[in-house]
Amino acid sequence: MVRSIRYALGILLGILALNAIGGGYYGISGAKDVPVALLAGSPFKDYFIPSLFLFLVVGGSAFFACIAVFRRLPFAKKAAFASATILVLWLAVQVAIIGYMSWMQPVTAVVALIIFFLTWKLPPDAY
Repeated sequence: MVRSIRYALGILLGILALNAIGGGYYGISGAKDVPVALLAGSPFKDYFIPSLFLFLVVGGSAFFACIAVFRRLPFAKKAAFASATILVLWLAVQVAIIGYMSWMQPVTAVVALIIFFLTWKLPPDAY
């Protein structure tokens, strides 16, 4: 049971990392198909800074947590919890700034909830 929880958690964190790093790269490279007008009223004039945050912080924390979970490092639960928290905050700020734009926003929120749940279910001595 612990092994399946760990694998599910690690896989979700890996998918999250790939998604955030890919989305961050897309934004850093200009986000050609996303109108900059969506950022009206925000502190950003283009997608570079938010995309850099998505790439480094959201994607980086998920990648770090994924590695920690699969390597069974003692801080893996904390890393996974921190990554899900960062993701939820990212989504909240994103929706506050640009509103609901894509089916990926609620799906990603559900992924964050599942990561929280799996992190909670993983026993403290699982590593």
